[in-house]
Amino acid sequence: MNFATQGINIMEGTIKNLTDRGFGFITVDGEEKDLFFHSNELKGVSYDELKVGDRVSFDKTDSPKGPNATNVNRI
Repeated sequence: MNFATQGINIMEGTIKNLTDRGFGFITVDGEEKDLFFHSNELKGVSYDELKVGDRVSFDKTDSPKGPNATNVNRI
C-alpha cells in the first residue's frame, strides 16, 4: 500500500529481526533492502510487544545514515 499520490508515503512490511538494544529491521514489501527502525518510532505498540513476523505499516524517511522506518504501527 502506498499513498504517495496523496503526499503520504505509507508502506507495509514484516518485522525481520529485533535486537536487545531497542531497534530492529523491517522487510519491506516489494523492495530488496530492509529498513532500520528504532523503538522511539513505534506508535500504538511497545517494543516488547513486537515479534518477528509481525506485519507493520510505516513511513520511509531518509536520514544521514540512509533510509529508515518512522511512525511504525503494527497491523
